[in-house]
Amino acid sequence: MWKTALRWLLTLAMVGSGTLHFLRPAPFLAIMPAYLPAPLLLVQISGACEVAGGIGLAIPALRRFAAWGLIALLVAVFPANINQAVNHISFTAEPISPIILWARLPLQALLIWVAWLSTRKEAPARS
Repeated sequence: MWKTALRWLLTLAMVGSGTLHFLRPAPFLAIMPAYLPAPLLLVQISGACEVAGGIGLAIPALRRFAAWGLIALLVAVFPANINQAVNHISFTAEPISPIILWARLPLQALLIWVAWLSTRKEAPARS
């Protein structure tokens, strides 16, 4: 039951975050490492992958594939999160505490773990 709840939270988080990549790309562009080419395109691709992965988690036939895709995506975007922490980049006009920026990094591992749980087969229901 708790795995289902975590999967739905991840679904909502991915669809919500992915949608923001299109509605408000500026914060995501701000944290992109300078060495990456075509930052807007990368933000849009990652947003589309987040939405697709989130929706895929909700569809049993696609769940495992979507979860592995989200794991790959979360690893791929990690350099942007590191860039944000190292360079103290805020998503808002107000500065964000460096503690929060650095504490956010382990959140990626938690999200990866929740996605990984979604790759596991469901246990049969007990009678």
